[in-house]
Amino acid sequence: MYKITIGLEIHVELNTKIKIFCSCKNNSDEKDPNVNICPICMGHPGTLPVINKEAVKKVIKTGLALNCDIATKSKFDRKNYFYPDLPKGYQISQYDYPLCKNGYLEINNKKIRIRRIHLEEDTGKLLHFEGENYSLVDFNRAGVPLMELVTEPDIESGEEARKFAEEFQLILRYIGVSEANMEKGEMRVEVNISLAGKDKSGKKVEIKNLNSFRVVEKAIDFEIERQSKILDEGKEVIQETRGWHDKKEITFSQREKEEAHDYRYFPEPDLPYIEISQDYIKSVRAEIPELPNQKRKRFFEEYELDKKMVEIFILNKDLSEYFEKVISEIKAENALNDYRLAYKIAANYITSDLLGLFNGDSFSEERCLITPENFADFIILISKGEISSKIAKQILSEMFKTGKDPLHIIKDSNLSQINSEDEIEKIIKEVILENQKAVDDYKNGKESSFQFLIGKIMAKTKGRANPQLIHKILKKQLS
Repeated sequence: MYKITIGLEIHVELNTKIKIFCSCKNNSDEKDPNVNICPICMGHPGTLPVINKEAVKKVIKTGLALNCDIATKSKFDRKNYFYPDLPKGYQISQYDYPLCKNGYLEINNKKIRIRRIHLEEDTGKLLHFEGENYSLVDFNRAGVPLMELVTEPDIESGEEARKFAEEFQLILRYIGVSEANMEKGEMRVEVNISLAGKDKSGKKVEIKNLNSFRVVEKAIDFEIERQSKILDEGKEVIQETRGWHDKKEITFSQREKEEAHDYRYFPEPDLPYIEISQDYIKSVRAEIPELPNQKRKRFFEEYELDKKMVEIFILNKDLSEYFEKVISEIKAENALNDYRLAYKIAANYITSDLLGLFNGDSFSEERCLITPENFADFIILISKGEISSKIAKQILSEMFKTGKDPLHIIKDSNLSQINSEDEIEKIIKEVILENQKAVDDYKNGKESSFQFLIGKIMAKTKGRANPQLIHKILKKQLS
């Protein structure tokens, strides 16, 4: 057995309106290359950067959400290296005075420590074409505010790394600093991994540019297996940078990395030190909403929902907010004896039937014609047993199409529940006469025949008969 040591470096593009040091648009959806650029982000001689205060604030907010110490004094540095998509020939980043340090994120009751979170500018983007001997450069991304989080090597598996990255993305979305869409490159994960045994110390291998949570887990699992085999054979793992091959689902060598690159960091001479007061930190902290893990605990305790249902709400913040508006309206009606049951009914219809009506699209209250007030009335009707589940689905579908309240739909479509015992008994007698074999089967001990008869009764009444009365009267008639 080998000791597995894993650390993550996660880059996130912040969703500011403009870039970090100039007024060019920060637009990750821009399709035309090299339109959101200017002399400042292109590094032309004589130009001077000006710090985007909103970018600094978003990094501080992230640090506070991740339990970090916030620096009262910070600065920017020049990180010197050459690459075709780096127009200045250096990157403005942070070295020894990052904005945030010493935080943690709890995953499965384990604290994964966060070494630092700092702010820097993003690079441009190289476009490679298969079979061609050239590449093109798009500088739209150059100068976009980029936040980098570096964990301590506390992670021990691919699954744990995936869960850390997923929870981090959720937090970013909850606090509104980035959508962190990995498919758009707004969040990129790099992994540092090493294995060590009793007699062998591990060499660090870096896996670059992992672009999905599934790939993060798979790449780590593959690398653990690959390095284990090398050590089992008595060989030495090479310190190197590796990439991920999507089709083959393997890591592959990109370049050997015997020692850290000397970036010749020095303080950025064109930007002053940043001084951050305790009052400012306090004001940013006041803007942080309820975070995913806090909401998980509250939904379990307050609404007593199952884990799977809670997770649907946690992953869809807009849906959870809609659910809580519905609950608030149900309470305001003061029409039920058992509110816990109503919470569960509401959660079930929202996470299954309502979401299903969106046909795979994300839920949006703006696009949903059903107001929380009308949905609450709908849930109260179900909770009081005034409509059957079959009728409920018809009503909900009509509410979704038209935005009408459920009582008007019931009246206009003649969907009101049949609660007359005499009327239901008459229909049951008809069904018994028409299905004598099922009656005989039930009397001979075949319980499924009872449900068959209920189905026939519901079909005859088009789902409008009171289910409790059907059950009671049918039992009486069959006995």
